[in-house]
Amino acid sequence: MAETDMLEVSIWRGNEAGDFVGYRVPRHDNQTVLDVVTHVQRHIDPSLSYRFACRVGVCGSCAMSVNGVPRWTCRTHVRRVASDLRLRIAPLRNLPVIKDLAVDMRPFFVKWRRARGYFISTATREDAFARVRPDSPRRRQADQGIECINCAVCYAACDVVAWKPDYLGPAALNRAWTLVNDERDEHRDLHLHAVAAEGGCLSCHSQQGCLKHCPMGLNPAAGIAGLKRAVSGALLRGEL
Repeated sequence: MAETDMLEVSIWRGNEAGDFVGYRVPRHDNQTVLDVVTHVQRHIDPSLSYRFACRVGVCGSCAMSVNGVPRWTCRTHVRRVASDLRLRIAPLRNLPVIKDLAVDMRPFFVKWRRARGYFISTATREDAFARVRPDSPRRRQADQGIECINCAVCYAACDVVAWKPDYLGPAALNRAWTLVNDERDEHRDLHLHAVAAEGGCLSCHSQQGCLKHCPMGLNPAAGIAGLKRAVSGALLRGEL
């Protein structure tokens, strides 16, 4: 095979104290970065650890850092990111490394709970079905963030998370924003109280790395700005 048909690939191996290891992988048309990682695991080193599931941009579990940028590797074609035929693949930033390219997602979801990123209602199955008009202002606000699939790309892209480890991060705050605007949720005050605490929405520096890198095209920064306005209003009214 000609030299130009080979990719020079560096992949992080080991845990936090690991290092990059080089591999040579055949180049193919329409090849994704996940295809490259899979080739290394299946044909060169079966001990390589990484995570994926759907391969079609639905689950988000294959997110990794590719040449310094957090991405879904299943939806990232090599031709888009490796014009010089070189790839540097690392685990997502801001999360503990379990092994190689697999990270521990527990801190990410712990922050979801801190942000009260779960639906709170006292309604029972005996109550009438909730009706929310699709054109209501609060529903339209929630719609802008509700498609998040928790891939943690925004979390890895966020410099504030890197500097301030107790910061809740864009995904948890985006989820809180959708619940603050959910007319069925009966504890808007609890969500606002959670995101107003230390490490909450007021810690965001509005650098918008989350907006730049979200594979779903969502804008968590806009939701965080909405939370800042809602928290400020609640504080002025003496509700927090």
